Amino acid sequence: MAPARAIPHQGINLGNYADGNTAHHCDGGGPAMIFKGVQEGKPYPEHGLSYRDWSRIPPRQLRLDELVTTTTVLALDRLLSEDSTFYGDLFPHAVKWHGDIYLEDGLHRAVRAALRNRTILHARVFDMDALTPSPT
Repeated sequence: MAPARAIPHQGINLGNYADGNTAHHCDGGGPAMIFKGVQEGKPYPEHGLSYRDWSRIPPRQLRLDELVTTTTVLALDRLLSEDSTFYGDLFPHAVKWHGDIYLEDGLHRAVRAALRNRTILHARVFDMDALTPSPT
């Protein structure tokens, strides 16, 4: 058996971490932004929506490059699973807060879409900006 060898590659920029570092995914393509940002944790206050509340929000199309993730962890077994949404909502959940759209649930579906060269994702978006009075 031949020893493993390093294979040169170019990375695809998954997005920027909150600390300014860049997350990469390697697939041999040129540099391209997949997500607007990658961070750990939700910057917005708890919204208290139940799964039933989420189901009342109609899905809409979102570009992947306008999403900020709220987790930096991606489980490969969930990414590769064909039935990963069997018991959950078919559509990812996102929260609009201070003009940014945060992907709260559905990172695996978003990455799966990106790996299939899709730039659009259907998701349910809860607009917290609409609930917050604008400063005058």
